[in-house]
Amino acid sequence: MQKIIEILQTATETCKAKHLALSGGLDSTILAYLLKEKKPRCIAIISKDHVANDLTYCQMAAQAFGLDLDMKSYDIAQILQAAEKTIQILGNFNDIEIRNNIVPYLAISEVKDAGFDSIITGDGADELFAGYNFLLEKSDKDLKLDLARLAKIMHFPSHKIGKALGVQVESPFCHPDVIEFAKNLPVSSLVNTHNGRKYGKFILRESFEGTIPTQIGWRQKSPMQDGSGTQGLTHFFEGITPDDVFFEKIKKIRQNDNVIIRTKESLFYYETFKKYHKLNQDSNNSCPDCHYTIEENSKFCRMCGRFPI
Repeated sequence: MQKIIEILQTATETCKAKHLALSGGLDSTILAYLLKEKKPRCIAIISKDHVANDLTYCQMAAQAFGLDLDMKSYDIAQILQAAEKTIQILGNFNDIEIRNNIVPYLAISEVKDAGFDSIITGDGADELFAGYNFLLEKSDKDLKLDLARLAKIMHFPSHKIGKALGVQVESPFCHPDVIEFAKNLPVSSLVNTHNGRKYGKFILRESFEGTIPTQIGWRQKSPMQDGSGTQGLTHFFEGITPDDVFFEKIKKIRQNDNVIIRTKESLFYYETFKKYHKLNQDSNNSCPDCHYTIEENSKFCRMCGRFPI
């Protein structure tokens, strides 16, 4: 356990950014602890109009390590503007990816607007240390196969957003030494049971127990959209789009574009996507919903979010 602490400490020491994107989840809180001597300024993104689970936890983490915290709240109009910018940069209409990446878009924009050119994020921990909930019930063999697959296809939209905005995104969990260490861990160090409940990223939780707040160390995995409150967009679009309008629009899109739209939220993202991008469709190895090329080893469509494929 001491080894992972040392490797992550070395990885964070290479970071030059003066800002940390802090969600109050396990990954960013570990980074806050390791960076506490450098005193980075923490940024948390919260929706004004919807429940944001991260609010208490990011305050707890910042207070535990004596770090300044900028809580940035956005109303629905600002979040919709950010969604459009996120779609413009990422070039897809995948509802989960867009909803999640509104948060880093806003955090990176805040850093840019404040005159800085870099930010630290917790990207990579879920992919390397089995943080996703869908991995928890896998057999040992399937878990290792899935992690190897994820390692080949993992990408971080925050890095693409940062590049588009001229802000370097530093992610210590993606340091080569961290990746190599995680690759050789036994399954029991990745997924295990604590107080009768199964957790991913087990080695991280155990290694930093006593150094980060217990409520965070053993906090269940919470998607970024839940933590920030952007999951409320789903209900927002359901409320503002009449059923008859929705069904008429998706019928035309299927006829004209050969694309299946599944939700009212996806409809908004697709219409926004078309303002900036052209969908290149492929007849071979393509998504059954949007006919975009599926990446090798992938089980979902990065363009529209179809899962599983």
